[in-house]
Amino acid sequence: MSAGASKAQVLPGTLDLIILKTLDTLGPLHGYGITRRIVQVSEDLILLNQGTLYPALLRLEQKGWICSEWGVTATKRKARFYRLTRAGRRQLGTEARNWQRMAAVIFRVLRGVPRVL
Repeated sequence: MSAGASKAQVLPGTLDLIILKTLDTLGPLHGYGITRRIVQVSEDLILLNQGTLYPALLRLEQKGWICSEWGVTATKRKARFYRLTRAGRRQLGTEARNWQRMAAVIFRVLRGVPRVL
């Protein structure tokens, strides 16, 4: 990490998108695997703790966007594995489009490009 760079806080609503995309990309994973992947892809700029990740997983499961079942990890530990549901895959598309639109708006504001009325 360069001097002046800091760990990023996940903006509200984006953690759901990040988890859904992680499960879409890698398939079923346990919580620790999801966390490791997010840290890896963000190049250690996003750090999650259990108090952040597990409530989000529970919320996504209650919405029907992911489901879980108990399994055994590569290290022979019992863990809950999460996977994307069909509804979750649809929601991932919706969330990604919404995020892309919002990011484009923010980028325009930051660049100071006037909007034609």
